[in-house]
Amino acid sequence: MEAPCFVTDIYLPQMLYALTIRSPVAKGRLTSVECPKLPGSYALIRAQDIPGKNTLENSLMPVLAADELSYIGEPVALLLGPDKNTLENYSRHCKVIAQEEEPFFSPLIEAEATDTGMIAARRDIRIGDPETAFAQAASVVRGSYRSGIQEHWYAEPVGAAAWLDETANGKAAGTSLIVRTATQWPFHVKRSVVQVLGLAASKVLVEPAITGIHVDGKLWYPSLISCHAALGAWITQRPVQLILTRKEDFFFSPKRGETEIIIENALNEKGEITGIAVNTTVNMGAYGINAVEILDHVNLGSLGFYKTKNIRLSSAAVRTNIPPQGPCAGFGLAQGFFARECHISRIADTLNQDPAQWRYDNSAKNGLFPPGITVKDPAPMKLLVDTVIKMSDYRRKWASYELLKKNRKEHWEEKGEGLRGIGIALGCQANGLLYPGVDKGCYSIELILEKDGSLEIKTSMAGSGCADMWANTASKILGMDRKMVRINDGAESVDSGPLTMSRAVTVLTKLVEQACAAISKKRFRNPLPLCVRKTVRPQKNPAWDEFFPPAENVVDHSGFARPGWASAIVEVEIDPVEYLPRIRGVWMGVDGGKILDEDRARKSLKASAVQALGWAYREQIGYINGVIPLEHYENFDIPGPAQIPPINIEFIGNAQDDPKGIGDLPFSCIPAAYVQAVSQAMDYHFESIPLKAQDVWYAGIKKIKEGEPA
Repeated sequence: MEAPCFVTDIYLPQMLYALTIRSPVAKGRLTSVECPKLPGSYALIRAQDIPGKNTLENSLMPVLAADELSYIGEPVALLLGPDKNTLENYSRHCKVIAQEEEPFFSPLIEAEATDTGMIAARRDIRIGDPETAFAQAASVVRGSYRSGIQEHWYAEPVGAAAWLDETANGKAAGTSLIVRTATQWPFHVKRSVVQVLGLAASKVLVEPAITGIHVDGKLWYPSLISCHAALGAWITQRPVQLILTRKEDFFFSPKRGETEIIIENALNEKGEITGIAVNTTVNMGAYGINAVEILDHVNLGSLGFYKTKNIRLSSAAVRTNIPPQGPCAGFGLAQGFFARECHISRIADTLNQDPAQWRYDNSAKNGLFPPGITVKDPAPMKLLVDTVIKMSDYRRKWASYELLKKNRKEHWEEKGEGLRGIGIALGCQANGLLYPGVDKGCYSIELILEKDGSLEIKTSMAGSGCADMWANTASKILGMDRKMVRINDGAESVDSGPLTMSRAVTVLTKLVEQACAAISKKRFRNPLPLCVRKTVRPQKNPAWDEFFPPAENVVDHSGFARPGWASAIVEVEIDPVEYLPRIRGVWMGVDGGKILDEDRARKSLKASAVQALGWAYREQIGYINGVIPLEHYENFDIPGPAQIPPINIEFIGNAQDDPKGIGDLPFSCIPAAYVQAVSQAMDYHFESIPLKAQDVWYAGIKKIKEGEPA
């Protein structure tokens, strides 16, 4: 059948629909699942029906809970049937019996987490002599920064369809299982399904559907839903479709994890940093999936790129009894940079200095966090700062708003004018995972020059949006008609790894170029068809391994070899009556290396900028006693075109031939710039996002009570 745009478009004869029966408790032991008697065309599938291993690939997470329950909404059974309405009626009469235990929701009490064995990953790092640096400091600046969860809200809720096919691999190969889902990592889906069903890898084919804008929300979670659909299809021998409702997706799918980062900086008489102490806690939810990867991204962001030789870092990723949290754009860098960049602005404010100038004077030469770790393209920090300053007229605005702030202190009885502020922040984006999984981080792309002169590019990097770019690149290198180049990202494609952190642009494009160059050398000397496969492998980095020792049998993936860099400025105006911030403008300077498609790059950055602002102040959601309240779902909104502020982007001229990752950059710098702008406008240090209008209002009331109205 033809590939549909969305999983919901799929319909097959005799198809069954699936619903998920979920845990009613946050922590406990599953006693039984009671279900009314079902007719022959309906079925209930539980953990004991799983023929293979009951976990996702490289994870402790069960596909269906068999005994231990770890969060409200955890799947315990699947209900299948041919009619959706009847199926929903049966599901309402299903009852999950459990022995409830005391849940653990907050990771902020580290002693309790340690006692209950809930630590999923930990880092304790010491470089130089931080104790002496703090003991001899002229001053110490401390701040505690919290970032809340973020919903991905993609176009289609997570879903999957699975069916048996006797002709998928040829009749001689026997029956194969086809799985179709919108995923960023088709081979993670494949390996998970193979593991759960106990099948040979050749018997499972994964056909990616369109992912749309996903913000890394479809990296591993579609594997869970795909295992459910595949399990249903394998047991019933009929096609099965499982699509979460929008509410289910909102309440139970992974979110950007909540963090608390406490930063202390020792300063000398010149206001320079002589020591850094960072204490970080990340709420990973149940099972701690990707805990080490996310924690180390948070750690790197929290250190920033500022001069220092003395570092003390203590961090923990904690398992709790909320739904599993996961990667969101930046894999944790965004949370770390939010804390670090807010803190840098606080240091500058403490010293009565312009935050932009302080960054200009104190950024590290190599532009990267841990001492001793180098990158191929050091960050042009001063150029990034200069670029956004000129774009936004920052110097004049910052000085003017400082004068207005001072005037309000001296003439507090004068009211009525809007409160204005402007903020600046820096950030970066990696170009790959730090730590590969069971696939060892070896990812490939394959090009085949056929006898008819056409070229096929085989890759599992589905939905990357790079198809035209790769086709144009190949046609240019090989001197062939663009129409003769086709992309094959279907079920039999090669493993190109996860679609995340701009890998399609930074890694796969390079492999396409290398493969085309190899074909160009062989095409007139070797018989056709001519097949060339190029593979990227992890590279060891001794300095990295010394700073962040990898887990046993893990090879460093060198994800920060060529990061993208950005600076951002945000300007706000606050209504002095209702204290509602209005964004007057956003400016970004971006070092993305070689920009292959400037129009596409701008659209990607602007879309990410809107989502980054949503995380900073619009998406006011959170878990209360293990669940997201219904009103958070009902009040959740996405800004319309009229609500999007002017977003201005300038690409910094770069002689590099290789592209860098840029899509996640707004998440690393815009939230901190926004909070700094509101802080200047209110003359009050805010330390958390989402920054609610209520928080701004309370700050204004507090200042009025202190005799200094905002």
